[in-house]
Amino acid sequence: MQKPTKPYDNKRIFWDVDAEKLDFDKKASFIIERVFERGDVEDIRMCRRFYGDEKLSTVLLNAKFLPIRKVYLASAILDKPLIDFRCYKLRQSNPELYPY
Repeated sequence: MQKPTKPYDNKRIFWDVDAEKLDFDKKASFIIERVFERGDVEDIRMCRRFYGDEKLSTVLLNAKFLPIRKVYLASAILDKPLIDFRCYKLRQSNPELYPY
């Protein structure tokens, strides 16, 4: 399979920045986290093909925040235990109040 020309397809993921001016190498961490946070499955696949599993693993394991669903997805994709993810550990150390 050929490497895509950019790591995402939907500009809606980057609604708050100028998506055309993003430097894919310098802003790789920002792009990967945002695609995993707000993208759909196809966006995540494109990002994975563009950056590769090693880069994704480095960025996602050190991310400060990801929605819990996306942490489970990243764990399954990268074949890493949940406890290795920084955002999962931060979430466990700062529990929220139980919603009554």
